[in-house]
Amino acid sequence: MKKEIVSLIECREYDYELVKNAVVNSFENLGGISKFINKGDKILLKLNLLMKKKPEDATTTHPIFAKALAEVLVKYGAEVIIADSPGGPFNTSILKGVYKACGIEEIANEVGAKLNYNTNIVSIKNEDGLILKKITAIEVIKEVDKVISVSKLKTHGMMMFTGAVKNMFGVVAGLEKAEYHVRMPNNVDFSNALVDICIASKPILSFMDGIVGMEGAGPSAGDPRNVGVVIASTSPYHLDVVATTIIGLEPTKVPTVQRCVERGLCRGNFEDIELKGYNIENFILNDFVVPEIRSLDLLEGKLPKFLRDIINGLLQPKPVFIHDKCVGCSDCAKNCPPHVIEMVNNKPIVNLDGCIRCFCCQELCPVQAVDIHRPLLMKLLAKL
Repeated sequence: MKKEIVSLIECREYDYELVKNAVVNSFENLGGISKFINKGDKILLKLNLLMKKKPEDATTTHPIFAKALAEVLVKYGAEVIIADSPGGPFNTSILKGVYKACGIEEIANEVGAKLNYNTNIVSIKNEDGLILKKITAIEVIKEVDKVISVSKLKTHGMMMFTGAVKNMFGVVAGLEKAEYHVRMPNNVDFSNALVDICIASKPILSFMDGIVGMEGAGPSAGDPRNVGVVIASTSPYHLDVVATTIIGLEPTKVPTVQRCVERGLCRGNFEDIELKGYNIENFILNDFVVPEIRSLDLLEGKLPKFLRDIINGLLQPKPVFIHDKCVGCSDCAKNCPPHVIEMVNNKPIVNLDGCIRCFCCQELCPVQAVDIHRPLLMKLLAKL
């Protein structure tokens, strides 16, 4: 059986030299930088830059991590372009604001990396896709020789966990992401689409910033949590197996990992993983706060469909808007994929009948004024 190498390096703080050493050691564990990069290659570092957030909020790839990786590549002789398509519209103004707020503009200038301001989109064929045979992507992905995914270790309200596979969702251009949510509100279909997008993006390497991760109401409203790891692999699928294990999750409970197992991309355990570096037992956190999710149809095969529809409707999680914290920016309403949020007296009101439970409203709220309410019965069923 062919085993995929996953590098696991300890790094407990965002000290530049420590992080850079972790990046260098990661390359060495995977066979050396020359195994993957040629001098003169144009490399896209696809960061996780969901929204305007300070580095210490643990929502985005930390700038020190991005700087260390970019500098190693630049000094080797590669041309580095940093890019992402944040939540909401994809335009130059949005990109400038995100790069600056997340600390990426400053580090790019320091190491000679370029920031992507190309807002054109292209269609990419994806013959190996299960649901998506083509994706609408940011054009820069076609302008580079190779792609490296640089994700952040975080929980996620809809997908439970956002890692190396889901990080590639950011190559989908701007509001096209909302269309994908509308077309695939079921978590099985949506997680298959995420795997399709990762396959189409063809990252040659995946790095994960797990020095400080996010637990709880991720991917933007959770709490920072010290984890102390840098994870890297040629396989985003196997990397996610290691990362989920570290935060105390059974990997196959995560929809994207389960889809990868079903599609033969990984085993979902350590049978097909060769771990290099540190002992994983040193990092496992059994008290990491992870949101529970379940299939949209919890009772399939147990009750008639009309009863299942009623009961499942009562079990669905829902967004709850905290009006006392809301600043009336209307980002939730502007970026709601099914357009079911209305601003009334400068405060958001949601029509739950049309809500697809994508939780984009929570992801993009700049002041964490959106909670996800999960009924008690659903919480009990999720533990079964």
